[in-house]
Amino acid sequence: MKTFLLSSRRGALVATLFGLAALGGIAFPAAAQTAGAPVRIGSTLALTGPLSATAQIHRIVGEIYVEQLNKRGGLLGRPVEWIVKDDQSKPDLARTLYEQLVTADKVDLLMGPYATGAILSAMGVAQRYNKVLVHHTLGIPSLAKYDMQFPAWSLGSDPATTVPNTIFDALAAGPKPPKTVAVVTNKFPSIQFMTAGAREVMKKRGLTEVLFLEWDFGNRDFGPIANRIKDAKPDFVWVGAIGLDGNLLLDAMKKLDYVPPQHFYLYPAPGPLVSLPEAKNALSVTIFEDQPPFTSATGAAEFVKVYRERATKAGLADPSVETQAAASYTAWQILEAGVVATKSLDDKAIATWLKANKVDTLQGKLRFDGLGNFGDDLMRVKQVQNGHWVVVWPKEVTSGGAKLLAP
Repeated sequence: MKTFLLSSRRGALVATLFGLAALGGIAFPAAAQTAGAPVRIGSTLALTGPLSATAQIHRIVGEIYVEQLNKRGGLLGRPVEWIVKDDQSKPDLARTLYEQLVTADKVDLLMGPYATGAILSAMGVAQRYNKVLVHHTLGIPSLAKYDMQFPAWSLGSDPATTVPNTIFDALAAGPKPPKTVAVVTNKFPSIQFMTAGAREVMKKRGLTEVLFLEWDFGNRDFGPIANRIKDAKPDFVWVGAIGLDGNLLLDAMKKLDYVPPQHFYLYPAPGPLVSLPEAKNALSVTIFEDQPPFTSATGAAEFVKVYRERATKAGLADPSVETQAAASYTAWQILEAGVVATKSLDDKAIATWLKANKVDTLQGKLRFDGLGNFGDDLMRVKQVQNGHWVVVWPKEVTSGGAKLLAP
């Protein structure tokens, strides 16, 4: 287990100390302009394991936000420390570590981990101790039964229906609407959930499913899957991807000299995928991209600039802000708004306020008064064009007349 305490140190010092932290725990001193005992915020992230490529984004975002928060005077006039433990991409370990955060580390507030399984584990602990849990990447809203959990990822309360419809609306309006679909998916819970919904949407739209395949989470052998897709000859490939699944599948396709036609990746590691030449014209979904009109939202301009600098230094393939970074930043915005509005660290007071008010975020004003404390589905469709992610649907959030390109 690795534990990190993060506050307002910057640049190379942060990077250096984080590297040293792999050998044990490291405490980052609190900001000088704040006084009093630090407000301690605890969470886990998948700093190692199969989800680590994407979790690194959330680590960088958290570091940035804590720094910005301390520059503004912290919370309630006190410095803020972020205690991060490595859950190794294991939900069971995340549960144990959140227990430690509450009982042994005695943190004041909780921040959710990365990915649905770990979030559900953290949610169980939060419920046991009546703690607010703001989280950024839960993919199955119906499982969020706890009254004091708040989602930062605005995918709505029924994404298994609304998100696929948004995707197929974009394809129907494009230059070459598909008629046949190959569906391949990871068995990761939120991925299976969304893919099952997509299959129902496809049926209702009259599309023909020519292939359905699943693989276990952590699989790295995509050769047989690529072969089956090639043999099925679909017009469109739905890939229920998480993390590097998309990259591995495209690499396997390349070895077969097969280029997929229109192809979609649900929750890829965005930087590694967009940098892959074989990902040309690939589709995915997003709540925010580093382009107008998204960059005019609350706090967006400064965050985009700082994140690009940090992500570049960290060697990320794509240093632009997109869904993962935006959802993570939004989670911190939500938590800060609750504390500032209530002028307290009382979890029940924060939860009551959040359910009754909207919060200004990178994604716009978010509400938490819907089913499971979810608000609107703000998922958009993006495509890899000339080595960059470009939002192509719906039209009102595209930039510079961007349109979906044909395969």
